[in-house]
Amino acid sequence: MNKIGIIILAAGESKRMGSPKQLLQIEGKSLIHRTAEIALATDCYPVVMVIGANKPQIAPEIVDLPLTIIDNPMWHEGMSSSVKMGLAGVYMTYKEIEAVIILVCDQPYLSVSLLERMIEIYNTKKPRLIACRYGEQLGVPALFDRTLFEELLNLKGDKGAKPVLMNHLDEAHILQFEAGSIDLDTPDEYQAFLDGLH
Repeated sequence: MNKIGIIILAAGESKRMGSPKQLLQIEGKSLIHRTAEIALATDCYPVVMVIGANKPQIAPEIVDLPLTIIDNPMWHEGMSSSVKMGLAGVYMTYKEIEAVIILVCDQPYLSVSLLERMIEIYNTKKPRLIACRYGEQLGVPALFDRTLFEELLNLKGDKGAKPVLMNHLDEAHILQFEAGSIDLDTPDEYQAFLDGLH
């Protein structure tokens, strides 16, 4: 077991989708269940999932999985509140933690191999930060060394961990993940993704 935890952010209300996108089905599995299985297939510990909006519908999807579920009643304050709650959950579970990987559940091309590549880079090169590049964007999945935990705990608003990433770009190891640009925020995006599978 390595000393890297995983935080899955799944507390948003999916306003543009019109229904909980965490429950969108892809090849017979919900996005949230699929993301959790990918995280659990690594040897990261602990795996923490932060839920909030639409909890009654979402919780049953993951209740059978060996992860820590954290309910964020402050989800409406933005993604930063979920990052902080997830980080606290990881640390309370395993105080020797050296780094965390932050995931979202609406990147359908997330893979075990991508996470394992991040873990390998961290264990061999020990960068303070690993982020993924898609197009002109940098973002999740992203790994943060424990020396950045204090900054993560001071986040505010709905930008998630992006401000910490931008503050330390010169220290970041960047991984290409072109398919990371595909996320599912609207019914049209979901339909286009499904059409592309066939």
